[in-house]
Amino acid sequence: MTAPAINYQDLTEKIKLWGRELGFSQVGISDVNLVDHEPALARWLANNYHGNMDYMARHGLMRARAKELVEGTLNVISVRMDYLPTDAKFARTLKNRQHAYISRYALGRDYHKLMRKRLKQLGERIKQHCQNFNYRPFVDSAPILERPLAEKAGLGWVGKHSLLINKQAGSWFFLGELLVDIPLVVDKKVENACGSCVACIKICPTQAIVEPYVVDARRCISYLTIELREAIPEQFRPLIGNRIYGCDDCQLICPWNKFAKLGSEDDFKPRQQLDDISLLTLFAWDEASFLRKTQGSPIRRIGFQCWQRNIAVALGNADFSATIVTALLEKLPASEPMVAEHIEWALAQQRLKQQALADDKNLRLTARLIRSVEKGMPRDA
Repeated sequence: MTAPAINYQDLTEKIKLWGRELGFSQVGISDVNLVDHEPALARWLANNYHGNMDYMARHGLMRARAKELVEGTLNVISVRMDYLPTDAKFARTLKNRQHAYISRYALGRDYHKLMRKRLKQLGERIKQHCQNFNYRPFVDSAPILERPLAEKAGLGWVGKHSLLINKQAGSWFFLGELLVDIPLVVDKKVENACGSCVACIKICPTQAIVEPYVVDARRCISYLTIELREAIPEQFRPLIGNRIYGCDDCQLICPWNKFAKLGSEDDFKPRQQLDDISLLTLFAWDEASFLRKTQGSPIRRIGFQCWQRNIAVALGNADFSATIVTALLEKLPASEPMVAEHIEWALAQQRLKQQALADDKNLRLTARLIRSVEKGMPRDA
């Protein structure tokens, strides 16, 4: 007996329902044709905007060719999962220079494993309805242009900061993909609604958005604090502020994020009080503490040395504090050369601030003395 023909329209609707049951906020489907994105990708790589992320150049234009990545791929199922915490403490943390700011996506459990597991479950559910079916789940684990694919799948549009924006949900969400070899019904691409707004370009502390839709990773704080494994260029250190892991500024300023949806996954809730913790508390961690406290967190991937490097920069940017100077001096002798360089820079910044405070105090004392003398002088003097 031959298997009954598959109603792919009906299956497409079921896939979206199953995806929502698995906790995905939205599910969309696209074809694999990204040929229109190849020239921009080639220019981005030619300009070395990928920095030290060699894997970006290694795969080249394959990132726009999903069929070359997984033979037989006909469609891509793109999913989004919201992660915004209930009390994100954005402004409060960024304004408190003595506290650490960590990109809000990294406060809880690493999303890669969670989403990949859910995508695999979705693939297995589809397999129960198809006699011949192959799939591959990806969450930042394949050389594919996930945002253009998600855009084609109707999940949102790529904003001028290069992130995906959804008109009803902002941009605080993760993306994942399931490459499949069945002919599903594709969704319509969403119209770009950025208009003339350039708020994300203007707000970027390091001016990393060099033109609309183009980010020079070498200037981006997320790249500098997460991807870069070497010394952070001195020109960017003062601009990093207290951001020790990633940066959310371009999302914070985006007007569409007034519609952002709160995440519903408990695993994405802040751990280890990372949403409200002092720089000195984190700087006091030894390597064993770092590994233990970041278990299951995306932060662990940068390693202890880069963690200390980032915190040292933030301490240099903090208001002058004798306690900070003491902590930096105590760490310096046993630090690796790269970390030591950043500690020495931080110490120099703290000393400059200490001197500025002393100068300001002297100026105020001098001004007070002059006013006192002037009060005692005869009126016709």
